Amino acid sequence: MKLQDTFWTPRLETNRTVTIPHNLRQLESQGSLGGFALLAGQTAEKYRGYMFGDSDVYKTMEGIAYSLRDRPDRALEDRLEQFTRTIARAQAADGYLMPHIQIAEPAYQHFSQETTRTCESYSMGHMIESAVAHYELTGRKAYLDVAVKCADLLVRVHSEGKEEQISGHPEIELALVRLYRVTNNRKYLELARSYVRKAQSLSGSAWSGGKPFLADEVARGHAVAAMYLYCGATDVAVLTGDAALLRLLDGKWRNVVSQKLYLTGGVGLPDGEAFGGDYDLPNAKAYCETCAAIANILWNYRLFLAHGEAKYLDVLERALYNGFLSGVGMSGDRFFYPNPLACPAGARCQRVPWFDCPCCPTNVVRFLPQIAGYIYAARGGEMFVNLFVSGEGRLKVAGQTVALHQQTGYPWDGRVKITVEPQQPAEFAVSIRIPGWSQGKPVPSDLYSYVDSPQEKPTLKTNGQEFPLEVANGFARIRRTWKAGDTIELGLPMPVRRVVAHQAVQADVGRVALEPGPIVYCLEGADHAGHVHNLVLPDEATLVAEHGNDLLGGVTVLSGEARAVKRNSLGQVTHEPRRITAVPYYAWNHRGPGEMVVWIARTAEKIHP
Repeated sequence: MKLQDTFWTPRLETNRTVTIPHNLRQLESQGSLGGFALLAGQTAEKYRGYMFGDSDVYKTMEGIAYSLRDRPDRALEDRLEQFTRTIARAQAADGYLMPHIQIAEPAYQHFSQETTRTCESYSMGHMIESAVAHYELTGRKAYLDVAVKCADLLVRVHSEGKEEQISGHPEIELALVRLYRVTNNRKYLELARSYVRKAQSLSGSAWSGGKPFLADEVARGHAVAAMYLYCGATDVAVLTGDAALLRLLDGKWRNVVSQKLYLTGGVGLPDGEAFGGDYDLPNAKAYCETCAAIANILWNYRLFLAHGEAKYLDVLERALYNGFLSGVGMSGDRFFYPNPLACPAGARCQRVPWFDCPCCPTNVVRFLPQIAGYIYAARGGEMFVNLFVSGEGRLKVAGQTVALHQQTGYPWDGRVKITVEPQQPAEFAVSIRIPGWSQGKPVPSDLYSYVDSPQEKPTLKTNGQEFPLEVANGFARIRRTWKAGDTIELGLPMPVRRVVAHQAVQADVGRVALEPGPIVYCLEGADHAGHVHNLVLPDEATLVAEHGNDLLGGVTVLSGEARAVKRNSLGQVTHEPRRITAVPYYAWNHRGPGEMVVWIARTAEKIHP
């Protein structure tokens, strides 16, 4: 997929030119790179790393590999190769690799039952993923051999019954599936399945919310860990034909989407970075870790591949444009770890260059270059258009390679033009996703709903002629004999929609959120003399959307008349007209720290001046 998109291409370039070098500098300063060099005998400096710092190195390497796939860079590739050689030399003879334990705790018994060491297979999983990405980029096997040697150790130890516990922070499960797919060695899939089975039966821990991660259909425990496991378990269920396991995961998904999903596609609360109870979705205390948004995207894409239904892509898109994208500033070197939906007066909500546990910045750098892989899919004689992003994609269908050229101003403009270019005329289907938000459903549940009904409906044309829009499983399917130059035109109206939450979400009762298309909006102090929590947006207020290229990298802003509720020195409450400006949630906090709110009061009763 070659992107030529005004929204995503600048982000990818910033990731390549700013975020990757920034991450490498920070990892070196933090000591995460030095552990490998020490084990490889390349330095005598004192070790300064921390327990799972190697996982952040692997994630950054994976991001480098994906970036090189899209944009060759000899200097960056040379550095990547240097990393792979050092890691190979750092690996123990038996395949073990975790610098912190090898250096700081050399007497430690590998894979013991101590719960404090459950990050071993987490780090190894990220190493395996980076090795697969490197192999797919270069075709060279030296680093992949490191991953195979490590995975073989896990297979051996596991078969001997020495590792009865599962990782407290799953990741190895999905990594082993990736290794299976690239090596075609089924023992890695079988080990992944064994890990998943243990997650259904072994006693739970604080990470898993006190019960096994896969004990039932309730989403609980550490949100990132849980959804990484859901990803691996979905892979295992599909590849082994385990229908019962897939049904269990479908139940987990319903629980998340119906009761535990923030409007931004984020999940999780500060207490244990975990899922809360049903409908427990506070705004200022929302955790919504950037890594959790990424995990949500990874899981929903796997569920889409398993079921072929667009509702999973609706959740993916919501998390992509809102929950994930807010986690990295447009400069590429400032990050949020949690992504709250409100910033109260006096709170210091601000992106920072790095964290003691930098899992989010390193996850960002590997995820952004993978976005192109979610745009299209193919199955048998059918092509799927999942996301609307300008560029060219090539897929195998009907016995040939078919190119799709997409032109769009999405997410600001709902007009999409797709040119189909088969090598020779052939009959096949092109299925275009019709987003849930364009059909009156912000999410595939009753957790959120729109206040009003749109007047305009989506439209579809083929070669300039109206085509009946019939939606099944969230897709409009066009089956015909296609020839080079045939076109599809999709029109998605994007009026400003008011969103309300399910009445059981106490934090959002009497409040409304705004979104045209897939983008969630917020009010920011920078546009309102520093204060937004005293603003009331009446239901009858008219809102106007206008696109501009000067603000926040070029965004559509919403404006309208609201009221400001104030208390004077005598304690008297007054209501004053106030012009408001709403900006995309992902773009907040680029103009200094200050107040922010996604869910706006509909009446003065919700304001406490």
